[in-house]
Amino acid sequence: MDVSYLIDWANLLLRWAHVITAIAWIGASFYFVMLDNSLSAPTHGDLKQKGVDGEMWAVHGGGFYHSNKYMVAPKWLPLPENLHWSYWESYSTWLTGFGLFTVLYLFNAGTFLVDKSVYDWSPGAAIAAALGFLAAFWLIYDAICRTLGQKKNGDAIVGACVFVFVIFASWLACQLFAGRAAFLLVGAMLATTMSANVFFWIIPGQRTVVAQLRAGQPVDPIHGQRGKQRSVHNTYFTLPVLIAMLSNHYGWLYQGTNNWLVLVLLMLAGALIRHSFVSRHKAHVLGKRTPWEHAVVGTLALAGLALWLAPPPRSEATLAAAKAPVSFAQVQAVIEQRCTLCHNAQVQNKNVALHTPELIRSHAQAVYQQAVVQKLMPLNNATQITEAERDLLRRWFEAGAQAQ
Repeated sequence: MDVSYLIDWANLLLRWAHVITAIAWIGASFYFVMLDNSLSAPTHGDLKQKGVDGEMWAVHGGGFYHSNKYMVAPKWLPLPENLHWSYWESYSTWLTGFGLFTVLYLFNAGTFLVDKSVYDWSPGAAIAAALGFLAAFWLIYDAICRTLGQKKNGDAIVGACVFVFVIFASWLACQLFAGRAAFLLVGAMLATTMSANVFFWIIPGQRTVVAQLRAGQPVDPIHGQRGKQRSVHNTYFTLPVLIAMLSNHYGWLYQGTNNWLVLVLLMLAGALIRHSFVSRHKAHVLGKRTPWEHAVVGTLALAGLALWLAPPPRSEATLAAAKAPVSFAQVQAVIEQRCTLCHNAQVQNKNVALHTPELIRSHAQAVYQQAVVQKLMPLNNATQITEAERDLLRRWFEAGAQAQ
């Protein structure tokens, strides 16, 4: 059986599993952050006596839910053996994501990681650097949290330092890797940090607290403080990670000269929008107005990006050329020069061949979508297709894609 066919199946199944586990992880993160921020002081004296630190009433699915939070498990209520732990979602998301990254990018580093017009190096060096990005960001981020996170105004200081570091990492990735890989790698870098927070800090801290409670020992509050800090960081990383992962499917986002700035602004908009929802939950409990300011700023950042990246108005000469009919010979010349290197009788990437007029006609829609609309092909623009050539393909397809 053809190896590329098996790899395509691995790609599909890993992507599916990755999306499923990511939904579970991000959903749990969103829910528990909302729950924490929606807790109010218990209104009944018996709840206060029982050690309840906060409560929330909710209605959903035809029933009422009453959630209570204990900062430390009450002495009158022993901890059950079957405690629910939220960690498999995190680990499964990272493992499936790394598997997908391996199948797509590491196995094809010379094609997907390396763009010689950006940085000319070997596939092996690019793989080592990509893995180094994942590890280095976590180590530096963790050092920032451990050294500055416990200081006065530590959260603000850590947030500012991490923001600057993310900007630098985004810039560096876009100087070393193909644009699409750089965007994905920055998202993977943040996602790795999120999962490492769970693995190295949140779950070990919770296990220590549980062990201390069951042994009848005093509980060190530092474990809860650290776990809460890293959990909050994780919820702010979620939307930047998602937009970084999704944006690499749109060539017009990552192919520009200042693609690193595009990535930073996309992630900043995500973080601002997420902050708006976090603040909304707090405001609701305090009876204050909903603070939508950060979401508005994030939305304006996206609108500004859309205006910045919009194609310039066409000149009169361009408009006149756009009305001229396109011959199939012109289309075939572009495809032979820019596409058939990877789509021919011998090499049929993604089972697409474009070396005959009949094949070009049968794959016209795919050519239009990949080369004109999304600008994903040629991959990393390895054959240096021009905007004029993309426009020629567009006019041919929109005129009916005739092979004559």
